[in-house]
Amino acid sequence: MSSEQARGERDRPPPAAIAVDSLRVVRGGNEVLPGLSFSIPRGSITGLLGPSGSGKTTLIRAIAGVQIVASGSVSVLDEQAGDAGLRSRVGYVTQAPSVYSDLTAAENLRYFGRIVGAGSARIDEVIETVGLEDQRDQIVSTLSGGQRARVSLATSLLGEPEILLLDEPTVGLDPVLRAALWKTFEALAAAGTTLLISSHVMEEASHCQELILLREGGIIFSGSPAALREDTGRDDLEEAFLGLIEREAATA
Repeated sequence: MSSEQARGERDRPPPAAIAVDSLRVVRGGNEVLPGLSFSIPRGSITGLLGPSGSGKTTLIRAIAGVQIVASGSVSVLDEQAGDAGLRSRVGYVTQAPSVYSDLTAAENLRYFGRIVGAGSARIDEVIETVGLEDQRDQIVSTLSGGQRARVSLATSLLGEPEILLLDEPTVGLDPVLRAALWKTFEALAAAGTTLLISSHVMEEASHCQELILLREGGIIFSGSPAALREDTGRDDLEEAFLGLIEREAATA
């Protein structure tokens, strides 16, 4: 390989973890997503932000491969979204904790561990990763909201996924619990996991490397928090988001 070819290889951006092309979703006769296109780089934390009803959950479901789409394509790790080969490579955490409330945290993990072939050593590792060592033998129904969210996150980590899709994982949590969860997310990204995290709280955008801002199913911004501040001339990210909406309304 020549030096010029080697330089070209170095300069080439890493392959996308997720690539969405002209994605259109219709639910109940209403167009929820009108034809979105974007890509998410591997090993990044991307925030999917927007008000309730903007299409965040529908988009995450499409990437997870559990949403019927009208047209367009979603590629995940170079496979079609929902492909059987992605089951252990993609973790999906829904808004409501998808664990059994009458089992302990450890019992839930042992159950889900059988599905993905995770042994006791991996279960112990995951419990430590999400900080549930003291609650591992506690019935899930007796845990706090933040602890239940951690159990749900732990089940998604059992298969050592390359991508994590997290739908409003910090909703309803106090600031201390939110900060603790974000530290966990940042540690996972540092280890190479790609995270797509939805939220309607713009304050959380500052934790992300990339942002996708949705409004009424459309993307009104895609880029880094720094680029959003520069584009709008506003340092506060919530004000920056409102600035985008005001600009859109003025040009409508």
